[in-house]
Amino acid sequence: QVHLVESGGGWVQAGGSLRLSCAATGYTSSGYCMGWFRRAPGKEREGVAAIDSDGSTTYADFVKGRFTISKDNAKNTLYLQMNSLKPEDTAMYYCAAYLTGSWRRTPLDPVAEFASWGQGTQVTVSS
Repeated sequence: QVHLVESGGGWVQAGGSLRLSCAATGYTSSGYCMGWFRRAPGKEREGVAAIDSDGSTTYADFVKGRFTISKDNAKNTLYLQMNSLKPEDTAMYYCAAYLTGSWRRTPLDPVAEFASWGQGTQVTVSS
């Protein structure tokens, strides 16, 4: 069973940077996609970025050019480098692992029931 633990969240001023990490156990990079998702208060969960087992990446339009997803297979760790943060990036950020292809339209839209989720890490960006 895949177990995910996020870290690296915190408070930052607009324009600042944070790097989120997600440590995975019970996970093998082969055949799995990993992604970052977020949920702001009163809003639906939305996909932020995903990286598939072949290294291909997908980004939401609202983070393109600002966020970078990467993974270290040797450490079984997923990262999200967030630069030029905006107040609207404030949210709880979650990482998820799911089989390649187990999504509805894009890797940013996995079937939630088929994914393993972490507990989340809070990111707060002040103006």
